[in-house]
Amino acid sequence: MADDTIMLRTASELAAMIRRGEVAPSELLEHAVTRFERHNPTVNAVIVTRINEARAHAAVLDEEAAGGSFRGPLHGVPMTIKEAYDWADTPSTWGNVAWRDNVPATDAVTVKRLLDAGAVIYGKTNVPFMLGDWQSFNDIYGTTNNPWDLSRVPGGSSGGSAVALATGMAALELGSDIGASIRNPAHYCGVFGHKPTMSLVPFEGHVVPGMLPEVDISVCGPLARSAADLDLALSVLAGPTGMHSTGYQVALPEARQTRFSEFKVAVMLDTPVIQNDSVMLDQLQNAVDSLAAAGCVVEEATPQIDQHEYFENYLMLLRAATGAQANDELFAAALEGSTAWDGGDRGYQALVDHAMTMSHREWFQHHNRREGYRNAWAEFFGEYDLLLCPTAASTAYPHDHTGTRATRRIPINGGSELVVDQLFWAGWSCNSYLPGTVAPVGLCADGLPAGIQIVAPHLQDRRSIRFAELVERELGGFVSPPGYE
Repeated sequence: MADDTIMLRTASELAAMIRRGEVAPSELLEHAVTRFERHNPTVNAVIVTRINEARAHAAVLDEEAAGGSFRGPLHGVPMTIKEAYDWADTPSTWGNVAWRDNVPATDAVTVKRLLDAGAVIYGKTNVPFMLGDWQSFNDIYGTTNNPWDLSRVPGGSSGGSAVALATGMAALELGSDIGASIRNPAHYCGVFGHKPTMSLVPFEGHVVPGMLPEVDISVCGPLARSAADLDLALSVLAGPTGMHSTGYQVALPEARQTRFSEFKVAVMLDTPVIQNDSVMLDQLQNAVDSLAAAGCVVEEATPQIDQHEYFENYLMLLRAATGAQANDELFAAALEGSTAWDGGDRGYQALVDHAMTMSHREWFQHHNRREGYRNAWAEFFGEYDLLLCPTAASTAYPHDHTGTRATRRIPINGGSELVVDQLFWAGWSCNSYLPGTVAPVGLCADGLPAGIQIVAPHLQDRRSIRFAELVERELGGFVSPPGYE
């Protein structure tokens, strides 16, 4: 039996090894569990486990593999999933003590698809309260730490997901994203993440208790240690379900480009809207220079969009979407707080309160402007294949549980900036429902990883993933944090 460093291989490699009979699903699961037992006490990423059930499941998959039968492309691959996903007979609390006893009876559509593809899910990973932070801490499961520096955040809300991958406790992860909740942890922890085109991956089973509709802007998607694994996971996860499957099907176009020289990409590494950390930008620029030297056609360019107005539009639509999940008490408080916006206060909390309580007429006006932005993006992508930009305004920042998210600040360029300013890069792609892939591009001068965000046209998910694969080959891709090799 190989040692547990086998769990640092990609999910695609592990699946291929199982098919060749080089390793059994049960062996891989035990290696994952060994790494969980060794590393999780330090990082606190995997917060719910069903190891005995996973062992029983893996034993069945052992027999099937030995007989030449495979359930799907993930047969026997051990993985974890974000805590907010419904997994039958397992709590889905969203880090909210009030939902501690919320135990769904069925699997989310995405979870079922992973299981049907042969995945061995053995646990759930940590999230912030109500998935609303780029830190991952809550009163039920505690705080998740970044393996690159335990004093720093792992990102959120799929923070536990990224840490489980970076430490080799899981070969694949299922996250979600409305405000960079896949992309931000991937950037902070040095792994890959993909935010799919809106509605490409079914949302059922990733909603607050009692809520049925898909949430505007929010998507479900994978995190992994390689670009190929993102594509593999997307092939399992994508596609309509329920009533939509009657007439719809997915036929995502393959990327026509196979090498850097066939890509013409726009680069936007800064914005006048927020402050961005110069150390991180230096590393991103180094990466872009390397890609250009490798043959990629690179030009500095941005869509014809007012970036200040676009950011406010995103924040309004984002907080309208997340506000729909608020209980009566929170809504009443927002209704009272919205008077500040009406009085001219343009601070973040005033915006949140107003967005949560604005009329449908006003919401539609914001939505109509968004449709104009989507058209501007489509025109832009008539000239460029992709856009490269930061994922966040800085690398992972120190833990800070004081105050509220609206008031917390992070260090940037010797000063401090509001942490919520980083939502600019979150919304740059997702407000227009565009796919975005994050690929690691090495370590910054501060010793922390950075990931570049690769924004693609509508439904061209495989194009940004293909480019991420080329970036991986050129720059080295995932690297284990020290002590977790």
